[in-house]
Amino acid sequence: MAKDGGERWNQSSGTAGSSEPVPVAGAGRRRSLEPAVSRVSLRDQLREAIASIACRPVRSLLTITGTVLGCAAFVAILGLTDTARGQITNRFNELEATTVTVVDAAAQNNPSGQPYSFPDDVGARLRPLNGVVDAGVYFSVYATRPVLVPGQPAEAATIANRPQSDGLDRAAGASLTVWGAEGGTLAAAGAQLASGVWFDDFHLLTGQPVAVLGPAAAASLGVATVRTNPTVFVGDDSYTVIGLLSDSGALPELGNAVLLPAPLARQRYGPPLNPAHALIRTDLGAARLIARQAPYALDHSYPDNLGAIPPPDWSMVTDDVNASLNGLLLGLAAIALVIGCVAIANTTLVAVMERAGEIGLRQALGAKPVHILAQFLTESVILGALGGVLGAAVGVAAVLIGSLARQWTPVLDPWLLPLAPAVGVLVGALAGLYPAWRASRVPPAAALQRL
Repeated sequence: MAKDGGERWNQSSGTAGSSEPVPVAGAGRRRSLEPAVSRVSLRDQLREAIASIACRPVRSLLTITGTVLGCAAFVAILGLTDTARGQITNRFNELEATTVTVVDAAAQNNPSGQPYSFPDDVGARLRPLNGVVDAGVYFSVYATRPVLVPGQPAEAATIANRPQSDGLDRAAGASLTVWGAEGGTLAAAGAQLASGVWFDDFHLLTGQPVAVLGPAAAASLGVATVRTNPTVFVGDDSYTVIGLLSDSGALPELGNAVLLPAPLARQRYGPPLNPAHALIRTDLGAARLIARQAPYALDHSYPDNLGAIPPPDWSMVTDDVNASLNGLLLGLAAIALVIGCVAIANTTLVAVMERAGEIGLRQALGAKPVHILAQFLTESVILGALGGVLGAAVGVAAVLIGSLARQWTPVLDPWLLPLAPAVGVLVGALAGLYPAWRASRVPPAAALQRL
């Protein structure tokens, strides 16, 4: 039928004239046939990404190799650095952080007068301080001449072991030195005895003519044990050897020395050649306090005559060194991560070209460009996460193997384990951005032609 004038014909109802909408049977069903909004759930997106990666296992494994190496280097470098720092710190605590040295400041300031500011019972005065493990004084009396020249004074003669005959082989100890010391000095230095004992308070207070030989001195004089009561001579003075050192500990200068009780050495051979020192071994954490208290404990009337040297604070130096090493090694790890990023980007870009038909089919079925972008970006992120997890495992294994090889205690910060996968995810996301964007820009018609 034709329309008349301004009347409008409603084809659905066959009535004319009314401009009001007329209810139409089945209108709700027609409305349900309208195209729905295209959506892809996160669950489906992850499932498709994992399926796509699993279909190409060799390529996926080769793709994440760079990320695995970068994350492994990242974890191993930080772990081994922390482990090495722990070993250095332990060694510093054992050998340095518990040692205090007290020097005769008056003798340093007046070398010509050669004063001696220490009391005769240094160890007895320092050991009662809370935190002191052991302590004692030590000083050199004189160095022996290479060869005894007739007419020289007796105190300038060399040291020799008494032979079975009545003669003295004075050239045997030509390079030895004579030191005054206390038994606490050797204990504080961590010296080790091969035979016998070292001085005690009885030897010091009563002036017993006894001696302890350093390892090199004992070898030079041919003294292997104290069971035969060997005797050494310093000039015309004889001393019974009561101890032989196998290691002089923190005082290597005593290795080639004959050690005499400090009061006796000063009484017989005069003031020290060089300013005397006292060595104090403390508990951990007590060194700086003991350094402040020691001069007053030794001489409360004139504490300024003695200067205490606390252990140096190496933390700033070691921190700077560790920071430099960390920066260098982490730079290498960053290079490996960049290589991994390029590998993922390159492989993903190739996959975009190879999967153009798949991309076109997805678009034909209603997938929008954002869905294509999300699909390829998800695959890259999963590859990066897998590389981070495997890299963390390889890095931890490297730390354990390196520590076992060096017999160290492995130290690994717990935050490194989740950090490595996070770095892998970041690398995967950055690497997949451009290929995913390229995939979302593929024209549907051109893509379908590759099916």
